[in-house]
Amino acid sequence: MTTEASSYYTRVDDDVFRPTLHAQGAWSDDEIHFANLAGLLLHELERRFADLFTAGFVASRLAYEILGVPALDDCRVSSRVVRPGRTIQLVELEVAIGSRTAGTLRAWLLASRDTADRQGTPVDPLPSPAEATPFDVAGKWGGGFIRSVEGRELEEGRPGRHRAWLRPGYPLVEGEESGPLASFGSILDVANGIAVREGPDTLAFPNVDMTVHLARAPKPGWVGFDTSVTFGPTGQGVTHTVLHDETGHVGYISQSLTVRPMA
Repeated sequence: MTTEASSYYTRVDDDVFRPTLHAQGAWSDDEIHFANLAGLLLHELERRFADLFTAGFVASRLAYEILGVPALDDCRVSSRVVRPGRTIQLVELEVAIGSRTAGTLRAWLLASRDTADRQGTPVDPLPSPAEATPFDVAGKWGGGFIRSVEGRELEEGRPGRHRAWLRPGYPLVEGEESGPLASFGSILDVANGIAVREGPDTLAFPNVDMTVHLARAPKPGWVGFDTSVTFGPTGQGVTHTVLHDETGHVGYISQSLTVRPMA
């Protein structure tokens, strides 16, 4: 693996992908950051189910389960249709690293309909990236992935709150163009690290899942995060993000946290 790579993964065969050091996680140097692993699953979702997207299906919910620390090693992706249908389908993708399943994605795909005359949201759009200030996304975080991310903040973050625009620095898979969903969605899991209540040097708060609800298809480019973090009294927490693209409000992200004080 080399930091000279120009992508987060290289394809080994139809199912297997090799991460580069740009995919390196924030909690440990020997793991993959789940943000771009989640993006890889979206890349394969759009590739393997291209006929559905071509037929006009759109993603409504993306539910990820993080089933263990994803080691910085070859990733094998498999997929299946859980619930077939003419207007609603549920599909599942799984990524295995070594002998373990590292994560799953269940995606509800809905046949699109013309509801343009009824669209609306009470959520105001974020000020554009052009109105934001560059900031160091890595901060106290380590790992190749976070170092690769470009960020602009709308105001300086405070514990548990931040509004910012982010975008990844590299393509997901070397020599392959990702679809609009993967291009937008390969950075979403970073939400849990941009509005920290307490630094990772004294507290661990990894998320065990990520659920994304989309009201419309997102546009590739900058991703807007309006993020709040709550820690409870019994080792639980929630990161909640109002999600934007450059044309306005897109949907929401929720992440369940396990909060663990360091010794």
